[in-house]
Order: sequence, then structure tokens, then C-alpha cells
Amino acid sequence: MLCTFCSPEGSQGQFPLTQNVTVVEGGTANLTCRVDQNDNTSLQWSNPAQQTLYFDDKKALRDNRIELVRASWHELSISVSDVSLSDEGQYTCSLFTMPVKTSKAFLTVLGVPEKPQITGFTSPVMEGERMQLTCKTSGSKPAADIRWFKNDKEVKDVKYLKEEDAVRKTFTVSSTLDFLADRSDDGAVVSCRVDHESLNSTPQIAMQVLEIHYTPLVKIISSNSWPEEGQSIILTCESKGKPVPEPVLWTKDGGELPDPERMVVNGRVLSISFLNKTDNGTYRCEAKNPIGRNSTEYVLIVHDVFNTLLPTTVIPSLTTATVTTNVALKASTTTSATATSIRDPNALAGQTGPDHALIGGIVAVVVFVTLCSIILLGRYLARHKGTYLTNEAKGAEDAPDADTAIINAEGSQVNAEEKKEYFI
Repeated sequence: MLCTFCSPEGSQGQFPLTQNVTVVEGGTANLTCRVDQNDNTSLQWSNPAQQTLYFDDKKALRDNRIELVRASWHELSISVSDVSLSDEGQYTCSLFTMPVKTSKAFLTVLGVPEKPQITGFTSPVMEGERMQLTCKTSGSKPAADIRWFKNDKEVKDVKYLKEEDAVRKTFTVSSTLDFLADRSDDGAVVSCRVDHESLNSTPQIAMQVLEIHYTPLVKIISSNSWPEEGQSIILTCESKGKPVPEPVLWTKDGGELPDPERMVVNGRVLSISFLNKTDNGTYRCEAKNPIGRNSTEYVLIVHDVFNTLLPTTVIPSLTTATVTTNVALKASTTTSATATSIRDPNALAGQTGPDHALIGGIVAVVVFVTLCSIILLGRYLARHKGTYLTNEAKGAEDAPDADTAIINAEGSQVNAEEKKEYFI
């Protein structure tokens, strides 16, 4: 109960003191009149119609709602229960001196707003349709305040209308929320809250759960981001709509799936095993419900199997080339020459690479060894080139015939022990 002090000028002495009173409809109002100095003078309470309610401790008006609380020479207090809006007005406390002194107390009765109601919603609502929800409450005094919320977030752009009841002096307040239905609003809770001082910080709330129907939203999720030949892939078609979409339809390049043995559909899932190049193409997933249909596509590209070559280490080796030349001379021995070529051990150390690099290295080594062999053979032949002379036919140029030349030759067998050959 809200009160403010009311006192006339010169309230010191024999002057009555009263308080303004605010009470909620249906509550109890307490009216108190006090006198600081009183010489046994009577006190009286009267209503706005100037009807006497109590004269000292004597009840004057037959109203069971009005009762005496306290009566003395210094105070007269009464209570009015089950206060109605008609009880509102100015009450008077009179002190019967000469002249009579009075003090006024204004009784304010708050009209409690009725529980609000939301109208204008017809379930279900199709996506894109305009919705107009109206929240209405009556019986408030003064006029109540209406606020809208969607999922606990206040909506500011609303219309507000206030109408006064001339008879009861109360107000009917309404507010309209206008918006386009969206799929994100499906399942949202729209609430209308009524605030009023009579509610003691406990607002009255009406709620409405929205049901929005909309076409399916489709999305394809792949299990393999880099499909290769021989692998498998799983395509999942996610569809969300209201009502719930029917089983999805899978197609490839605008037609049916070409290989049902490898392409298996299980509900919303398409599984393709042992992928090959013929599986390349555009796969479409389509979902529909009574509101409409929608689809999305996935382009499948099957890649070649990727081979990863392991690094190859070339170990340096010692290469030896042997060249043998046989020269047949009379009364001479067989001579052999050996050429040894040592390759730089650091030439290919640490070399790594694919097969063609290894093959190139081997070819280079073979060419190098061949060149070295040719050079060594050339030097060997150059060192042994020349004319070999003996004394076997010395003096035979003057002989008349072959027999005589043999007999006369200094290299005949007669002097064979003295003959020598020179090997240069």
C-alpha cells in the first residue's frame, strides 16, 4: 500500500493529520486520522459521498467491509476491505472543534489487468506468409504496458492501442506484432508480457509457439575429399524441412544410377565401392515434402592412384676395366696390358632420385669407362709400334738364287749360336 502524508497548514496543535492511500482492487485500505493535541474533541471519517463512516468508535454506515481499527482522543483508524474501483475518491477526517477542522485523504484504487491473450495465430503458417499476432488485456488502471519477446529477445517494432472504459474508468490495451514467417521462426516462442504497478513486479505473460512449414533444405556431405581409383566413397544427403521430407532420390547426370551393384542407396546414404573413371559425373540428391521440393549436386572426380617413390641411395663403387692385347711375333712372348680406372667415390655420393636419374648415372659411368679403355688401348699400341729387324737375312741380297742366299746368310744355322735378336 503506497501512502503520502497530508497535513494542513498549521498542523501543530489541534489539527487532524491524514495520509493518501493507494490499494490494489480487491485489497484492504487503512485510513488513519491523528491529532497531536486534543481536548476530548470527537473525530469522524466520511466517504467521497460525504456519508459518515465512523463517529469516534460508533459505526454510522451499514457496510460490512468497513471496520474500526482504533479509536481514541488522538487517533481514529478504520479499514475498508475488498476495495473496488468505485471506492476510489477523497475521504475526509473531521475534528469537531469550533470551527470544525478537516483533513483530506485520497484513496487510489489500482485496476489489475486481466491475463493477456494472443490472437491471430493459425497453425501451421507457410514460410513467407505475413503473420499478425495481437496481445490484449483489459481492466487495468492506469493503462498497462505491453511488451513483445521472441525467444527471450525483445521485439521493438510493434503497434500499441489504448481504449478507456468510461463506466469503470479502466483501460483495455492491445498490441500487434507484424512480421513475415521464416523457417528460422519454426519452434520459436513468442511471448506477450504485461507490466503494471498493481502486479508487484510480477508481470503477466502469454506465450505462443510458432509452427512454420517450409520446403526442404538439402546438403550433400562426402566421406572422401580426394577419391582415387579402387577406393570407396559415401555421400550423405542431409535434408531438413517441415513436414519432414520423404526419402531422397539419387540420380547421376540426370538419369538413374548406372551400376546398382556398386552404387548402393540406403535411405539418405549413397555408397560407391571400387571407384573407377566411369564413376565421374554429377550426382544429384532431391528431397520433397507437401510444401515443395529442393535438390543439390555433388561433382565426383576419381583421381589416378598416386605412387610415392622411396628415396634411392647410390653407393659409390670401384670400377676396374681390363684390356688385353695379344701381339704374335716370331720368337716373342704374349704381352697383356691391364688398365685400371678408379672413379671418384664422391661423384654420386648421396644422389637420390627417381629411376630415370639412376639409369642416367649408370649410362654415364659406362661411357666414361669405355672412353678410358679406348685411351689406354691407344697408348699401349703407340708404345709398341715399329719395325722389327733381325740378322737372319743379312747378305742375301747378292746371292744368285735362294739356296745360295740361305747358305751365305750370316744368320744361317751354322752360326746360329752367334745370332741374336733385338727387341726394341
